[in-house]
Amino acid sequence: MARKFSLEEMQEFTRHMPFNRHLGIEVTKVHWDGITISLNLREEFRNIAKVLHGGVTATMADAAVGMALVRHFAGTMRMSTVELKVNYFRPIWGKHVTARAKLLRVGKQICVGSVDIHDDEGKHAGVALVTYIMLGPREQTKV
Repeated sequence: MARKFSLEEMQEFTRHMPFNRHLGIEVTKVHWDGITISLNLREEFRNIAKVLHGGVTATMADAAVGMALVRHFAGTMRMSTVELKVNYFRPIWGKHVTARAKLLRVGKQICVGSVDIHDDEGKHAGVALVTYIMLGPREQTKV
């Protein structure tokens, strides 16, 4: 098993992920079983009701598990989402959202993680279950 990326290595790796960089997703914490990411909300992330668009919340969940797997495998594996389920508990009105991913199962082909989503007041705004398929080794990434 490869060593896990540190917080600083994850932050550097994230800078090379165009979509996550475009959104402004940042790695804020690493945990023994996952990772926490955060996002400052821009007006274009809000829906007609002026709350965070559900698609952005789903993207946060997907990115959190994907990045937790990147950390777990120290950037050595290619992967893709195969399933994503989100339960929305409350609208997010504030200016900041966090997603805390926990890896529940890391297999040779299928990996599953759960995500707790919180608003800027720390209120639990949703939960997600995300499944990834491992596509094999990738070219070594220098961080």
